[in-house]
Amino acid sequence: MTVADNDEGTPVSVKIRERLKASRQRFHSNDNIAEFIQPGELDALLDEVTVKMQGVLDSMVIDTENDHNTADTARRVAKMYLTEVFKGRYVQGPAVTEFPNAEHLNELMIVGPITVRSACSHHLCPVVGQVWIGVLPNEHTNVIGLSKFARMAEWIMGRPQIQEEAVVQLADLIQEKTSPDGLAIVMEATHFCMGWRGVKDMDSKMINSVMRGVFLKDPNLRREFLSLIPRKG
Repeated sequence: MTVADNDEGTPVSVKIRERLKASRQRFHSNDNIAEFIQPGELDALLDEVTVKMQGVLDSMVIDTENDHNTADTARRVAKMYLTEVFKGRYVQGPAVTEFPNAEHLNELMIVGPITVRSACSHHLCPVVGQVWIGVLPNEHTNVIGLSKFARMAEWIMGRPQIQEEAVVQLADLIQEKTSPDGLAIVMEATHFCMGWRGVKDMDSKMINSVMRGVFLKDPNLRREFLSLIPRKG
């Protein structure tokens, strides 16, 4: 227990932050910190973020007292960040039921496209795209339901991210859960930080990939995976 935990007047964000620091745990924008949030604290954090968000609106000279359109905006935005778009930071990962590979499947399996939604950690602008996952199992590989791949992607992407790191995090999670001979992930996304601001180019997309195991060693397998992805771009 930290010093802040004993102080009832301490903001809940400070309590959580001190627990993280005491455990020497990183808490970057794309890290999950659910382990350090105690029961009831997420509701208290929602109240705290609401107050801070109201301060942002006040500093932007928006009359939330008389403007009916923004009267509850601070609360709505706080709730959106904590319980929706950045939920992947504050809740434990989805339960993933694993089954033994009883039939000794060892052929390429592709899941996708999975629609993913995130936000860039630079401007908190939306990132919307699709992910394709290729798995080459072996007799020891755990088999998981197709919907679980989407749940894992949603959990990883539900944090302020940069696309390059998000795909690596997703690959690490799937590798941990399934232990395949090979894993390949391709993500294609539109970034609103480029289309909504800056150069304002909504047609540009970013495509990146992560290859693990035999996908790195076998160019034919890699080509097969990439040729089977029905990308729009």
